[in-house]
Amino acid sequence: MSYTEDRAHADVAPGDEYAHEEFGTGLRSYLIGLGLALLLTAASFWVAQTKIMWAPAIPVALLTFAIAQMGVHLVFFLHLTSGPDNTNNIMALAFGVLIVFLLFGGTVWIMHHMNYNMMAPVEGGVKMPLQKGVPLQPEPQRGGSMQHGGGGHH
Repeated sequence: MSYTEDRAHADVAPGDEYAHEEFGTGLRSYLIGLGLALLLTAASFWVAQTKIMWAPAIPVALLTFAIAQMGVHLVFFLHLTSGPDNTNNIMALAFGVLIVFLLFGGTVWIMHHMNYNMMAPVEGGVKMPLQKGVPLQPEPQRGGSMQHGGGGHH
């Protein structure tokens, strides 16, 4: 089996199988991808605006359509497959996804902790000064001899 015959039977993306043929035959794959992308987009808008669906299921459906949309774009337009010649592309995509999730997750984590640490003190809770050396409320005056240095009743 020669290299070209082996390539013909390899795992290839839609559109790539016709790379050696006419332009019009590969166009069919792009039109299928476009149709699927338009269908998923229309379905997403319908799900977001319908009253038929159970309200807590709407975000799950939108997330499902978004992941399917990414899959359609990766396979039909970027021609990403699991073939041996696409290993570097898949690794680059996985690394990019990892970096995006780390940046997004780290940002949300930092904002959550800053929000928690910057909250105003709760009534009856621990009173922390807003500036160093400046109390939040003036200390209440306490009677007694210890505060004034003696001369009081014992």
